[in-house]
Amino acid sequence: MVTKSITAVALDSALSKIRAFPNTPKPGVTFRDITPLLADGDALKTIIDAMAEQIISNNIEVDAIVCPEARGFIFGTALAYRLGIGMIPVRKPGKLPGKTIEISYDLEYGQDTLQIHADAIKKGQKVLLVDDVLATGGTMLACKQLLIKQGADIQACVFLMTLKDLPGLSILAPTPIISLITY
Repeated sequence: MVTKSITAVALDSALSKIRAFPNTPKPGVTFRDITPLLADGDALKTIIDAMAEQIISNNIEVDAIVCPEARGFIFGTALAYRLGIGMIPVRKPGKLPGKTIEISYDLEYGQDTLQIHADAIKKGQKVLLVDDVLATGGTMLACKQLLIKQGADIQACVFLMTLKDLPGLSILAPTPIISLITY
């Protein structure tokens, strides 16, 4: 749902900047390239404003945005600025100084680990998780579990796009999902 200040035409125009590369990185997969959208200042502003309007129009109260590196930082930082709240990074091991907590999670062919500062989240703090794309949901589920360990109150997950043929939506349930486009 788009509210009054972002028109459907403006949002469609911004989203049309996302390029499709069929059979990339492998046959049967279509890579969605967001770099043209990021390079267009008006399109990027429209996307961030549309995300913010979704939060506001759904009466989602939030104290901070949490986002995984690397592309989550792009949308998470801009959205935090737009909403006037802080952004808390979730990083790969060894990227955050000081005391951290971590979670390891399974990938298609192996495992990965994410870390957050041990003092980044206050118990009961209302947070949004923000990333560029919801596909398998593995990274966002790991972020969610990391935040639950710290006592966060996860209000929603926000994405630029969702790939509906992958299990991300069901994996993150029952957390509300906000996504501007679905492929």
